[in-house]
Amino acid sequence: MSVTIHGNVKPGFEPIAEAFENALADRPQMGASLHIVRGGETVADLWGGVADARNGRLWEKDTPTTIFSCTKGLVSILAARLVEEGRLDYKAPVAHYWPEFAAAGKENVTVGDALSHRAGLSAPRADLSEDDIVNWDRVAEVLAAQEPLWPLGSGYQYHALTHGWLAGEIIRRVTGKSVGAYFHELITAPLGVDAWIGLPDALAERPAHIRVSQPLIDLWAEEAKKPAPNWPYKAMTLGSALPVDLVSETGGFNAPRIRAAEIPGAGGIATAEALATMWSATVTPTRGMRLLSDETIATATKVQSQGQPVFGGEPPYSRWGYGFQLDSEARRYLGEGCFGHDGAGGQVGFADPQRQIGFGFVTNWMMGPEDQRATSIIEALRQLV
Repeated sequence: MSVTIHGNVKPGFEPIAEAFENALADRPQMGASLHIVRGGETVADLWGGVADARNGRLWEKDTPTTIFSCTKGLVSILAARLVEEGRLDYKAPVAHYWPEFAAAGKENVTVGDALSHRAGLSAPRADLSEDDIVNWDRVAEVLAAQEPLWPLGSGYQYHALTHGWLAGEIIRRVTGKSVGAYFHELITAPLGVDAWIGLPDALAERPAHIRVSQPLIDLWAEEAKKPAPNWPYKAMTLGSALPVDLVSETGGFNAPRIRAAEIPGAGGIATAEALATMWSATVTPTRGMRLLSDETIATATKVQSQGQPVFGGEPPYSRWGYGFQLDSEARRYLGEGCFGHDGAGGQVGFADPQRQIGFGFVTNWMMGPEDQRATSIIEALRQLV
């Protein structure tokens, strides 16, 4: 079944529109948008499908949705900017900025360790509730007090949700502002884009309603059967705080309460245009501003973590800089030097310094390992640039 695609691409980028249309084909509950900026100018702006399959609300140009772990990449831009300004040091102990973090043998954990998934805090030892995770100070206190899950220095493990509170609390200690407030001040307000870490109550009805494909449901159902302690599973649920799929029909990141909270490991909400514009601004002047220097990018994107994680898992494996996801077999961008972050269920945002590209693809139809939607679009783009 075909879906009406809205928007346009610049001449020469027609294969992008075809790949986007294919991504929505035969998926009646799906909505999505795609935005690509090159040299500060838009070359693709496309959207289609449904924002809410429950009532048939259509996806519009300005429909935002939860971008899940793409949020980590945006928070990593904030940290990199503080490093560029000399206010933060990747090599400094976290405890230099956040003294309480030195507890339980973590006094030597650096800011870089925390950003590159090496802090030993990929999941909480305590079971957290939804009430806990909407309370910033509560989660920060839990992580500061916790003993690492593995011997520090022995490897990395993806901090699926806790990464955001670790990075966000460091940012809060340095700036005196919450991560959502600093994000607004530094990036979204100057660029004039629709993106939030902590959705304002007045906008509660704007985001798309998210649903999960059966293969992804089945994948996590199998993960749940593994014996405890199953730290990768708990990294997603935090105990009883979230469904393992991150959403239910009315819960998880479909719940207004969760969307309103600042959960910077996975709770960012954005349009595709916002995502692409923000990433473009990291590598080239966009809407009158440049967020990061070439020197800062070179430092922030040096490989810090790669290969098999502490708790195992099947290849291919991602590569990480200081919070940025780098081009790898697990997440292909346009080639070496690209950096960004993808998100659960199919979201992708990244920058390409060489080609001066910012890319954003967002959707409300979450898929698992079978998902080739963004990958196919990126491949079509690669052939053109």
